[in-house]
Amino acid sequence: METRCNFWLPKKKRFCANTLLKDSEFCGNHTQRSNGQWIPCPIHPSHSVLEENLQSHLKRCPFYKQAQSLLLQPYYQEGINAGKEQQGDQNFSSEMKRNAVHSMTPFQFSQLINKIKSVHASLCNDIRDSFKIPQACDIWTNRQVDRTLPFQEKHVMQQASILGNLEEFGVLKVKSETSVEEEDDVPAVVEFGAGRGYLTQVLADCYGIKKILLVERKSYKLKADRSLRQKESVTLERLRIDIEDLKLDDVESLQGVPYLAIGKHLCGPATDMTLRCCIREQCDDSPSESTCHMIGLAIATCCHHLCQWKHYINKQYMLNSGISKDDFNAMTWFTSWAVDADHGSDLSGTDWSFDLQIRENEHVESDLNTYEVRDMVKDMKAVDRAVVGLMCKDIIDVGRFMWLKEHGLECELVKYVQSNISPENRLLVGRQKS
Repeated sequence: METRCNFWLPKKKRFCANTLLKDSEFCGNHTQRSNGQWIPCPIHPSHSVLEENLQSHLKRCPFYKQAQSLLLQPYYQEGINAGKEQQGDQNFSSEMKRNAVHSMTPFQFSQLINKIKSVHASLCNDIRDSFKIPQACDIWTNRQVDRTLPFQEKHVMQQASILGNLEEFGVLKVKSETSVEEEDDVPAVVEFGAGRGYLTQVLADCYGIKKILLVERKSYKLKADRSLRQKESVTLERLRIDIEDLKLDDVESLQGVPYLAIGKHLCGPATDMTLRCCIREQCDDSPSESTCHMIGLAIATCCHHLCQWKHYINKQYMLNSGISKDDFNAMTWFTSWAVDADHGSDLSGTDWSFDLQIRENEHVESDLNTYEVRDMVKDMKAVDRAVVGLMCKDIIDVGRFMWLKEHGLECELVKYVQSNISPENRLLVGRQKS
């Protein structure tokens, strides 16, 4: 025990088992950090390094070899799905967005809230409930799957409803055991932001998908890959790459293959990047090329507070609705309010016509100089903040929905599960027109 780290791990109720550093009571993970300047690693900002050790670290960084290998891949093109960056565009952190909101006058803040209410009332009334649990997913919903596979009811309900909406939309077909199908009738599936890949696991188990491509920039344990590879008829490929840099047309295994694009909880700008990745505008210029074969998509959006103006897919829709870049940044910060309230019951019955009781005239503005926006936010009821957050989420997602329609897809924006299962319950589902 003398050679083991002396750092106590409360959750595991034991000492760390790593080897001690020389002349220290702790391992490298738990020794006290130097007082020198720590900076994010330029190769991968998930970890930090002492500035004085940067050059030596770059040579042995575990992400260096992966980055070098990625540069050689034909499907890697840096920033291809990031969107056209304009002068002045930058990433805004949540802190920057919050500070910008708090720097508004109460009058400006109330004007923005009223603008959000007006835009939502005019554009976001057709988001219907579409909770679908298809019969094809019975083996999962009835817990008849391999007991070694993780089962959480709330996740299974979400996965089943995503696939049920695809089936209802005519993109997925239930496989009959007696039918003889041609290879071309069985599309491939590309799961974006795949994580451990269990949405695709349900899809393969219930609908017989045979070609699978999982796109994920992070490394995960307990992935579905092992179970999927045990299926003799399944061909599985996992690409460890950021969606922002993926040129899907150049993935060799997808050449000339029809595919479904799916994603469960694609955080913030990942949704916008996925839409660009699947529906490249240059496909319209060369419709005869066999690389543009997306037949349908189902993307559950998530984490709108991470959205960035420079990545957003439909800036013109926002501008046409009277929403500026600064308004957009504020709205993305408001979306975090949507998950602040208690979602034990659905908010669909909430009064969405609440009033902040601030009249829109200059006289009132002058009387409120001592009343700051941070005070107004604190004074709002939690449910009212949640309603504003949900409105902002809807407005952002409707812009994505309209962009898909402009690019020739038949599509819908629906609520695919109840909010007590997940408050992140908006689903974009679509298909190419016949």
